[in-house]
Amino acid sequence: MSQKFFERHQPLLEQAMAAAALRGYWSPFAESPSPRNYGETANDDGRAAFEALRGKAFPLNLHDADGTVGGEKSPFGFDLGITYPHVPVDKLIAASKRALEDWRRAGPQAWVGVSLEILARLNKLSFEIAYAVQHTTGQGFMMAFQAGGPHAQDRGFEAVTYAWQEMSRIPGVSIWEKPQGKNDPIRMEKQFTVVPRGVALVIGCSTFPTWNGYPGLFASLATGNTVIVKPHPGAILPLAITVKVAREVLQEAGFDPDVVLLAAHEAGDDTAQKLALDPAVKIVDFTGSTANGDWLENNARQALVYTEKAGVNQVIIDSTADLKGVARNLAFSLALYSGQMCTAPQNIYVPRDGINTPEGRVSFDDVAAALGVALEKVSADAAKAVELTGAIQNEGIVERIEKARALGLPVVADSKTLTHPQFENARVRTPLLLRTEAGNAAISQEWFGPIAFVVATDSTAHSIKLARDSVIQHGALSLSAYTTDAQVAEQVQDAAEVSGVSLSLNLTGAVFVNQTAAFSDFHGTGANPAANAALSDAAFVSNRFRVVQTRRHV
Repeated sequence: MSQKFFERHQPLLEQAMAAAALRGYWSPFAESPSPRNYGETANDDGRAAFEALRGKAFPLNLHDADGTVGGEKSPFGFDLGITYPHVPVDKLIAASKRALEDWRRAGPQAWVGVSLEILARLNKLSFEIAYAVQHTTGQGFMMAFQAGGPHAQDRGFEAVTYAWQEMSRIPGVSIWEKPQGKNDPIRMEKQFTVVPRGVALVIGCSTFPTWNGYPGLFASLATGNTVIVKPHPGAILPLAITVKVAREVLQEAGFDPDVVLLAAHEAGDDTAQKLALDPAVKIVDFTGSTANGDWLENNARQALVYTEKAGVNQVIIDSTADLKGVARNLAFSLALYSGQMCTAPQNIYVPRDGINTPEGRVSFDDVAAALGVALEKVSADAAKAVELTGAIQNEGIVERIEKARALGLPVVADSKTLTHPQFENARVRTPLLLRTEAGNAAISQEWFGPIAFVVATDSTAHSIKLARDSVIQHGALSLSAYTTDAQVAEQVQDAAEVSGVSLSLNLTGAVFVNQTAAFSDFHGTGANPAANAALSDAAFVSNRFRVVQTRRHV
């Protein structure tokens, strides 16, 4: 069956390899939730499937479970009431090791075929997953559908594509013949076997459980490793659905479903640490705080550790031909999912003496005011705004807004509470935009959530230096700049390359600095402290497998 899965998806896999080489637009999965793409009843079916899961035990049979855990609360104001099987860490490790024995021998075509079949089936469940993502993360429904469904699946497919590309470079058997002058040549047969590292661990985050979880999950699975998926306790459901589908496909293909396991646990316990430090765990994929990411990098020494951590994302405004377009674009970027994105901008650098525009010099105050007006417009119609902002994932982020207010800085746009027309208890906040000087120590830390600063600098050169030095010291996943000066654009690009951060120039239209597209954009670079890997490139997958050779005379 696994061979049939590979053959079924091979044409699409070949398209994916071509797309990865060209890095133009290509997607294996439709991002529009149109009935033309997913069927007339897909939305209703997905909502019904989500509702049917609420208040019950999740239908996942895991051996050695010693009870259940749960406790997820929708940021839109209600309890999910779903419980999940809890399996002790030692039992998870033992089951994963047992499943590895046959999975290892299956080989690259089986690994890749099963991985692609899982992704294809997940795509058919995109609406169910969308509701699961919406009501665990707080994303608005459209973002939950796209980022939680097709875009996450794209990133998973991308990882599988790179895995196949790297593994398929290795020939299965080669005849080695070395001339010996007048004597007969030495002939040997050399067999090369791709082998996995072992047990892989995926540590999920609470804001983008599938989008950030799928690259590592599928990169490890497609290279022959077994995978233990450890969701964030506040966002278990999207990854539980994923694990359930994976186990169904594995069983159909004749493999032990324990190749993929769910490690659900109570908030605040040490499950992640115990799993990460187990000698059998050879790969760890993590998305989350700098403190936890640094701990994994420093302590999980037996494993390859891939991390995406916190960073301070920045915007440089030097000059523009369209100030209103700049303000609109940045306001959207600040409001999108209430800034709860690893790529969301935080520090907006503007020279103290203003910027050049076709209408003449615009002062710092007027640039800040333009941003404030744009943010007010974004949130003016609450019914529309909540679809953009979504809800705040947890109370800690609300507390952070108050902490930022307490800095006592001048307010450009205040954070407001909005009433959601569908969910009256939803936790919805608009962005808080503060004004400060470049020397303020507060801007050197990440303020995750709907919090940003307009920062007065001495000059554009000063802005560039601040941005470059901040990325080198604190990390960043995005840098944006606005300029009409080609020389300044070159200077910003050079600073981005030196500090190792992806750069977006002069975004005023329908593309935003928060967004990245699989098969085209590399998410993260692995070249600054915010992340030690890029999603996805060859380096993200190639060390997840090794090659063992056997040679004999022939």
